[in-house]
Amino acid sequence: MPRTSASPPTADSAAPAGPSADSALTHGLKQRHLSMIALGGVIGAGLFVGSGAGIAAAGPSIIIAYAISGLLVMMVMRMLGEMSAANPASGSFSVHAERAIGPWAGFTAGWSFWFLLCVAVGLEGIGAAQIVSGWLPGTPEWAWVALFMVIFLGTNLAAVKNFGEFEFWFAALKVIAITLFLVLGLLAIFGVLPDTDAPGLTNLTGDGGFLPKGMDGFIIGLLASVFAYGGLETVTIAAAESENPVQGVAKAVRTAMWRIAVFYIGSMAVIVTLVPWDDPKVAEVGPFYAMLDHLGVGSAAQIMNVVILIALLSAMNANIYGASRMARSLVARGQGPSVLGKISSGVPRNAVMFSSVFGFLCVLLSYWRPDDVFPWLLNMIGAVILVVWIFIAVSQLILRRRTEREAPETLVVRMWFFPIGTIVALAAMVGIFLLMLRQPDTRDQLLATGALTLVLIGLGILRQRRRGDEGADDGTGAGASAEIPAQRK
Repeated sequence: MPRTSASPPTADSAAPAGPSADSALTHGLKQRHLSMIALGGVIGAGLFVGSGAGIAAAGPSIIIAYAISGLLVMMVMRMLGEMSAANPASGSFSVHAERAIGPWAGFTAGWSFWFLLCVAVGLEGIGAAQIVSGWLPGTPEWAWVALFMVIFLGTNLAAVKNFGEFEFWFAALKVIAITLFLVLGLLAIFGVLPDTDAPGLTNLTGDGGFLPKGMDGFIIGLLASVFAYGGLETVTIAAAESENPVQGVAKAVRTAMWRIAVFYIGSMAVIVTLVPWDDPKVAEVGPFYAMLDHLGVGSAAQIMNVVILIALLSAMNANIYGASRMARSLVARGQGPSVLGKISSGVPRNAVMFSSVFGFLCVLLSYWRPDDVFPWLLNMIGAVILVVWIFIAVSQLILRRRTEREAPETLVVRMWFFPIGTIVALAAMVGIFLLMLRQPDTRDQLLATGALTLVLIGLGILRQRRRGDEGADDGTGAGASAEIPAQRK
């Protein structure tokens, strides 16, 4: 049946057995929150700092690398938006994978993403602490990480609207910052900025040309660009707690498309046009700092430190939120310890606490075991986002036909050129895996992520068999939990 209420039930709104009577997540996020969460997911520290390694490897061809990976991300988000608008759920792609493929797939996609987010929380906390410790020498980094954790633990333990407000203003600051960078860069490119000359095509075609390190350099830049886009998936998780999940996720996904083009591809084009790609500062301190310094902007380093700090804190807040909702959704579907599913005042507080503690444990491991355990954790999350994307694509291939038969009115967002578009995206993901195997720096990440994925698949299948899920093997989703609406199975 079509959903007509302003706050329709989500696919995993029921809590597992045993929680308090206040068992439903609230709908406290507004459309402006969702829009800014989508924006915040696009603009991260990976853009401000991590893109420097890609530019140093690929040179000016990094523009093409980001365009190709950006197109892939747009296709993935379109697929995810189609499924999430038809069936809003705080478990997002994990719920879709369970409905399409079986409980083991939902288990694998969900817990691998939870693991990625928790480790990322630790990394972002470390990065933010390093910046603040640089401003206040002598203060311990771990103490700053602990302070940030406490702050965002508080925002996530309170009503979801508090998380939304934090993300709204964090994202707004990032949007303002990057917009100013782009405007400043364009003024310099056209020679309008005082005391600057238009560079023309000198930096794009000189010093080795557009492809200075050949295809090997381009491939390294392409791989770096793919993983810079992670974070967009959080908006489909948050949509389940918005005032109008269906319209909210549809609008947020659609508007995210042009933002990818403007912020990522546009930024790379402006930077490599203004700054020589082999400027050591590009890789050492980041391309945005290198651009500001090139234009003679005073205090460029401190300006960038403030922007990067905001990006890191925003990511910490969003990742704690995303991890807690994913864990709670998994538990609601019988895919984890029931204690994590307890809802209090509309918030899965145990899941928030557990995800935060795990993230802080990763921080402690960076101090206790920096040479073995911590690098092992980093390698394991190296390609998790690609694994998630593959689950999204396969799920959309299966669910699109089923939804067209059973509830076509819910397809308010449609994947482009289905099924060819989905198949092309899947082929591109397989190609990225092959390129990762080819590169020594990424091969270890791929193998470690592969090992994690296989372990989770094994646990998921074992758990599925123990629970006696009927219909899981034939892919119909008949054995899915009660949290997945019957009309959508």
